[in-house]
Amino acid sequence: MARKKIVAGNWKMNKNLFEGKQLVEDILHSGIELRDDVEVVIAPPFISLEMTASLIKDRKGFFLAAQNCHQEKSGAYTGEISAEMLKSVGVDYVILGHSERREYFGETDAVLAKKVDTVLAQEMKVIYCCGEALQIREAGTQNAHIQTQIENGLFHLSEAAFKNIVIAYEPIWAIGTGLTASDEQAQDMHAFIRSLLAQKYGDAVAQSTSILYGGSAKPSNAAGLFAQPDVDGGLIGGASLVAADFAGVIKAR
Repeated sequence: MARKKIVAGNWKMNKNLFEGKQLVEDILHSGIELRDDVEVVIAPPFISLEMTASLIKDRKGFFLAAQNCHQEKSGAYTGEISAEMLKSVGVDYVILGHSERREYFGETDAVLAKKVDTVLAQEMKVIYCCGEALQIREAGTQNAHIQTQIENGLFHLSEAAFKNIVIAYEPIWAIGTGLTASDEQAQDMHAFIRSLLAQKYGDAVAQSTSILYGGSAKPSNAAGLFAQPDVDGGLIGGASLVAADFAGVIKAR
């Protein structure tokens, strides 16, 4: 099965409801024509999920993501949101394990494994983030670090369940820093990740799993990154907050 090419926009904690509505409308009116194998995923803050769902519901190839969810089904977790709640407003994907969640909120691989199960139980897909800090890259241990994150967070899944997983590789040293992994660095890591999937689940699963690059991709560098054989798209941060930039990245795909 040919794997999907995915461009996902992670707004993080940006845009109020009115600004978000304008941004979605501007993206939808930016002249994007999607091939059948391309998906655009928009991940706004929780307050804009229902609004975004209503705006994209008739647009082929557009999907909705949440930026996080809690690992428990329900309960006394003030300020949190459950997978069932997200499903009820039309969410298709949930981003889990973003480096900011790992760093600022102490999310561990064990917690993320539970979140993965909770999301899949609600029949949504997961965009699972993994990545290394600069000191790990400089020490040359990035492959072992990524392998641990993927094995601990995902490899408890059955082959059937894994078909609902998208992986996003985010070199932490390239997020919001203006630095970007070279096309070759991105390809090398994506190929390594795909080799891990092949060892665990076989070549068919490995070749059908979309692996996204998530480190300061923008219109000026997206084409080179996306041309790499194992780079299937991007998890886009800052460039997703400007409709013209996000559209430029999508068109590079």
